[in-house]
Amino acid sequence: MTISAYIDGIGLLGPGLNGWPSAQSILLGQQTYQPSKTVLPSPILLPTAERRRSGAVIKLTLAAGLEAIAASGQEAKKLASVFSLSGGDGENCHAICEMLASEDRAISPTRFHNSVHNAAAGYWGIATGAMTNASVLSAFDASFGAGLLEAMVQVVVDDTHTLLLACDTPYPEPLHSTRPITDAFGIALVLAPKGSKHSFAHISVAMTDACANTLNDSALENLRLGIPAARGLPLLEAIATRQNARVVLDYLDNCRLDVTITPC
Repeated sequence: MTISAYIDGIGLLGPGLNGWPSAQSILLGQQTYQPSKTVLPSPILLPTAERRRSGAVIKLTLAAGLEAIAASGQEAKKLASVFSLSGGDGENCHAICEMLASEDRAISPTRFHNSVHNAAAGYWGIATGAMTNASVLSAFDASFGAGLLEAMVQVVVDDTHTLLLACDTPYPEPLHSTRPITDAFGIALVLAPKGSKHSFAHISVAMTDACANTLNDSALENLRLGIPAARGLPLLEAIATRQNARVVLDYLDNCRLDVTITPC
């Protein structure tokens, strides 16, 4: 079975990749990729109190998501959304574990509030005014593929625009040694049921047992392997070529995603 949609907006933020326009030349090998720590912008759309409480996941989803929406010509408050994270807010998780290991085991309400897996979706609604459906999922290293499938199924079944936000942030030590995520990274895609003047490409997805595509640049390949959300980089590379392309994306151990891209 194959499902299809149009990509109307792209957002990207990660180590040395600061937005989709500048990242395209890097993905095409026209500019040398220079890894640098991800800088997360302040979530200025949030009210002051929520802005102060927001962690890395909130800042990352807002930055990537708003870039994709701006390119799509859509209104954030009218879009259904799919949030796909391999884990959760690593810094918040670390802080809660420290509290539980201390003599004073009282967890602050803010820490508890931000510990739930749908916290990013809640902050997104506050920032954008969105009251549409928001799905939140986690599939460990398969989270980008799972999020892409969920978002595309919503587009096809509900005949509606859907925003995919696939993001990950690192854990501090000692959790990092058990779950090493190298840096904060996020990909956002606005997916549409029909093409428009904003469409970058038509995308079709099916299942395959073929091996996943890798990236020729060793530093970018390390990034792809080091952060689950970055498993979507071969898809962005294919879009950047502005040519017909087929890529295989990591998903489950014995099942990958066969993706066909046709530029618009």
